[in-house]
Amino acid sequence: MSRFLSNATNRIDAKGRVSVPAGFRAVLSQRGIQELYCLQDFIFPAVSVGGPDLLDRYERQIASVDPFSVEANRMSLLVHGGGVFMRLDAEGRLMVTDFIRDFTGISTEVTFVGRSDHFQLWQPQAFHEAQAAAREGRSSSRPG
Repeated sequence: MSRFLSNATNRIDAKGRVSVPAGFRAVLSQRGIQELYCLQDFIFPAVSVGGPDLLDRYERQIASVDPFSVEANRMSLLVHGGGVFMRLDAEGRLMVTDFIRDFTGISTEVTFVGRSDHFQLWQPQAFHEAQAAAREGRSSSRPG
């Protein structure tokens, strides 16, 4: 399987590292991803994590509009100003930096959430609330 699916919550260790779930590490390995592009989500209090192809996708979108436009500049502020490159350590752990903590509210645990071609880092309660709201939104939009 070459997609990020499901979710899992792991505790941050005393040195500020968290183990990326084995299934997510397997997808990274299958895709040959070693350098991670991490981006503050546009809607949710989450950090999206993927390979360089994730950054490439956003940069193609920016390149499709006038580079001097307000839209291109706003997108660049989000994509470039809200993104960093990171790497997993030899044991498959990710450093939970202030970049991640400040944007997400993560303190002691991280919920990893599969999003098909990338995954996200969430504060556990925020994820459960967002998922419940999404489920509620889906059920209220169904025909009766």
